[in-house]
Amino acid sequence: MVWIDVVSYENAKGRLKKLYDRVKGPDNNVDNIMMVHSLRPHTMEGHMALYKYVLHHTNNTVPKWFLETLGVWVSSLNNCTYCVEHHYAGLARLLNNPEKSEAIRSAIEARDLEKAPLSEKEKLAMHYARILTDEPSSLAQSHIETLKQAGYSDGEILEINQVTAYFSYANRTVLGLGCSTDGDILGLSPNNNQDPEDWSHT
Repeated sequence: MVWIDVVSYENAKGRLKKLYDRVKGPDNNVDNIMMVHSLRPHTMEGHMALYKYVLHHTNNTVPKWFLETLGVWVSSLNNCTYCVEHHYAGLARLLNNPEKSEAIRSAIEARDLEKAPLSEKEKLAMHYARILTDEPSSLAQSHIETLKQAGYSDGEILEINQVTAYFSYANRTVLGLGCSTDGDILGLSPNNNQDPEDWSHT
């Protein structure tokens, strides 16, 4: 499952058990990306707070399915199969359009965004995410101006930036510790956007 020791849900106690109870899904399932933090529960708490506030907050205005698309794109660029599989399942559930979601995935896997069934505005955001992931020091104010001209507000650009940055963090957590999807339930997420403190996965 991972390359370091982890504490199972059944063996968790104290603060760790309370955190597991906050993030668990059906049948007390805890995603491996959360369980990998079990020897340092404070980092799990930080990770979940960042994840919930960046990707699943009610004040976001970029559509949630597209934020998930950015996550799949960044994870694919980083060759993080774990996050691709989890967040593609979430993307497909949110879109509820198998043909479109499959076409998006095919374009991502081919690294050919022109084939993705996305608007030109959305493709510009994906392009920005690629540069931020692969060549962050090459970004310039002109890239931000291009996003503004396409119709993104400054707040939405911040959302795109933070989701892109979060996924690179999550990818490196997974890849650096050998985290697999074994035992995970794909596609679960903390879907209660109205309550930032609700971390339960459904």
